[in-house]
Amino acid sequence: MLTPLLARLGLDRVVLASSASAPMPVDVLRFWASLGLAVMDVWGLTESVGVATLNTPDVGRNRLGSVGRPIEGIQVRLADDGEVHLRGRSVFEGYLQPDGTVSPATDEEGWFATGDVGRIDEDGFLWITDRKKEIIVTSGGKNIPPVLVENTLKEHPLVGQALVHGDARPYLVALLVLDPEMTPLWAGERGLDADGAGLDAHPEVLAEIERAVAAANARLSRPEQVKRYRLLAGEWGPGTGELTPSLKLRRRVVEERYAEEVAALYRD
Repeated sequence: MLTPLLARLGLDRVVLASSASAPMPVDVLRFWASLGLAVMDVWGLTESVGVATLNTPDVGRNRLGSVGRPIEGIQVRLADDGEVHLRGRSVFEGYLQPDGTVSPATDEEGWFATGDVGRIDEDGFLWITDRKKEIIVTSGGKNIPPVLVENTLKEHPLVGQALVHGDARPYLVALLVLDPEMTPLWAGERGLDADGAGLDAHPEVLAEIERAVAAANARLSRPEQVKRYRLLAGEWGPGTGELTPSLKLRRRVVEERYAEEVAALYRD
């Protein structure tokens, strides 16, 4: 019944439709399935010479939201912290060095640590749930180190803390916190009265943060640019849980605590 519609889209002769590079939203998978086109998620890395796990249209060989089961010749296991490890014929031996030697990247048993965190269900399907390495992969498949963007934002004296979000999203957004020492000095030099609303809501401060984000974006590539942001009140710290005792950012904590603020940045 839907074949004419697929034909108009040029998709009526598709034998196998696969998605990789970035997670395909489940609602998108369901949309295409409703049109009679099953899109199968696959997963792998350059170090595994492409696909390592996949779903196929065969009965019992696919599970919506998972990245499928290992291909022939590949083994998958989970480390104690949930990191996905691979071993098999298509997994590389290591990284080529300038002198022509190969720096091993697998352990003595041949297992390669992928940097992705996941779970394996009772039927052997792999589900990628997180990324151990701090790399954002946008919905367009762009790999972006968030620290690069965050440090560029923090070069402005008013930006004390920043978290960039954009995994599986079309663009980056940021949560920003004012520098608690520099901001009052900056405001004092301009005779600003922040009583009542607070500096985080003062129009001149907001205008300066807008200029700070624009200046940072001018130094970043298009995929790295922050399209929207939210200036938060209050400083992050170990006592409130956003930072570790060594003052490292707890990304998961911040993203969960400000999930609604982040979601709002992606709304129309």
